[in-house]
Amino acid sequence: MKRILVLLCATATLICGAATFAADAPTPKADAKTAAAAPPKDEKSVTRGSVTVNGQRIGYTATAGTIVLKDKAGKPTGSMFYVAYVKDGVSDPARRPVTFLYNGGPGSSSVWLHMGAFGPVRVISGDAHHTVPAPYQVVNNQYSLLDASDLVFIDAMGTGFSRILDKAHGGVGTPKDFYGVDADGKAFAQFIYDYLSRNDRWNSPKYLLGESYGTTRSAVLANDLENDGIDLNGVLLLSSILNFETASFNPGNDLPYITFLPSYAAVACYHKVVQCPADLAGYLAQVRAFAGGEYASALMQGDRLAPAQKADVIARLAQYTGLKPGYLEKADLRVNLFQFMAELQRNRGLVTGRLDGRYSGAAADLLGEYAFNDPQSDAITGPYTAAFNRYVRQTLKFGEDRHYEIVSDSVGKDWDWKHNTGRGFNWPGFTNVAPDLAAAMRTNPHLKVEIENGYYDLATPFYATEYTADHMGLPPDLRSNISFKFYDCGHMLYEHLPSLEQLHANLVQFYRATDNEPARG
Repeated sequence: MKRILVLLCATATLICGAATFAADAPTPKADAKTAAAAPPKDEKSVTRGSVTVNGQRIGYTATAGTIVLKDKAGKPTGSMFYVAYVKDGVSDPARRPVTFLYNGGPGSSSVWLHMGAFGPVRVISGDAHHTVPAPYQVVNNQYSLLDASDLVFIDAMGTGFSRILDKAHGGVGTPKDFYGVDADGKAFAQFIYDYLSRNDRWNSPKYLLGESYGTTRSAVLANDLENDGIDLNGVLLLSSILNFETASFNPGNDLPYITFLPSYAAVACYHKVVQCPADLAGYLAQVRAFAGGEYASALMQGDRLAPAQKADVIARLAQYTGLKPGYLEKADLRVNLFQFMAELQRNRGLVTGRLDGRYSGAAADLLGEYAFNDPQSDAITGPYTAAFNRYVRQTLKFGEDRHYEIVSDSVGKDWDWKHNTGRGFNWPGFTNVAPDLAAAMRTNPHLKVEIENGYYDLATPFYATEYTADHMGLPPDLRSNISFKFYDCGHMLYEHLPSLEQLHANLVQFYRATDNEPARG
């Protein structure tokens, strides 16, 4: 349920060797005064294992550790936790691709991408159903991206084992140094710079892979890195949101009603609230055309909309969403997300999932106008929490006496959404980082971007993503550097096994197309 506010050696194929520790690994517990006075240090636990992908066994070295971030005066501000998987036996590791991965929130750890999508092991959860309680099953992840790239999973500050180093912990850090759109981007940029330096990865093809708010971070981070002279080969955006105007149902903002409509239609099809053709992609192209055409025009007219035209629009909305014409009339053609979640399956006593509209759960209030819980988040948090807490301690040999923060409510509540666009004075409004990604692409015209979308995602709708990409102000030659992929699933693409298989294949193809481009003359 927390994710609605933000946004293991289980098989023979995983070989768990004895852990080796770096010289600066955690020392035995000291008393509180000594711990507070001790200067913070990087930590590291190194283990080895293997994963089988497409029938190929891949041996790897896993490093679970922290990197201490510092301010301009060299004083510690925060300790950022990461888990890196590096393929063994590579003749020139410095030239092998490296991908930095993270989830979103803001306030989420990277556990979802790590244990659900691309790490060497994957927890089994109930696709579109609540997972049966423990014991959970953790298996070899045949869809791990280790066949294409080394992987570095990073926890944002205040999540996972990443912690601010304030005066009591030997540093000078404060929440303002990390909890904000711009500050977060700077922190991740510093981490990546340090990781590249300490692991001789400067000559490696470099990639960013973020999910949800992690895509927001990627846009800011890509621009920050490019401005620091770090060219990226590719940026992979999973369930993307760059312009929050497309998802902010604030009075007077009609855009989200337009951009959410095709996703409403897809979810209505899935639950058989409406009858839909077998060709879902073709059907949704028709809904897109209506949303961006007749529906957008009607909303733009506001109170001037003629009664006959309004009736026509209501009829089409009812056809696509399954909502009753009378309800749409009372809503003045505008049904926000939480109203849709509550109303779509009300007569069945159910609320519909937000992160993944395929999920349903018992409604707490059958008379309520809004849904206040997300059945999808409720269904999968348990297995991910249990699986990673066991895996990081038993297999990666890190964090035995520490609390791993899966999702931090305080980070999200304290988040500073103001963003410096670099275009002079801006009225307070919606966070929009699409210009940052556009700037990064103009700086590095070889930078490729691929956006992965689930049709049933009601958190970051696919049509909103397309709208944002269409409004980045890119010239035609750079616009062709952006590609889209669509999946028959929700926000967390990897929760649907056929989509995970398709996602892995698409990403491997993306790596192959971008890690060996000829250098500029």
